Order: sequence, then C-alpha cells, then structure tokens
Amino acid sequence: MRMKDKVALVTGAASGMGAATARLFAREGAKAVIVADLLDKDGEDVAAAINKAGGKASYRHLDVTDE
Repeated sequence: MRMKDKVALVTGAASGMGAATARLFAREGAKAVIVADLLDKDGEDVAAAINKAGGKASYRHLDVTDE
C-alpha cells in the first residue's frame, strides 16, 4: 500500500493512462483519488468504478490550460 493515507489528484483521468493511474492509486491505498478531466461523463464513470471497487474517489471538471 504505497499510497496509504495520501490524496491523489490525477489530471486527464477520464480515460487511457490517466484512468489507469487513478485506479492504480486507489488500489495502492490512497485515502482519496480526485479524478480530474474535461470529459465529465467519462470522469464520473471512472470515479464511480473506483468507489464501487471499495476505493474513495470523486470527479472534478478541470481544464489545466485555464489558470
């Protein structure tokens, strides 16, 4: 459990490598994973899948190009 008691913020987490990273951090014991992306539906689905698997995740709409 390398992520035990840590909070992970993963950008681009609605699909591909970002989604895989978010799931991995949850499996590794992160106390919370913030799934961040522009793709709201896909990001919400990733967060829901993490929660269903016993992790704790939430989705946030985020555009990293906008300060």
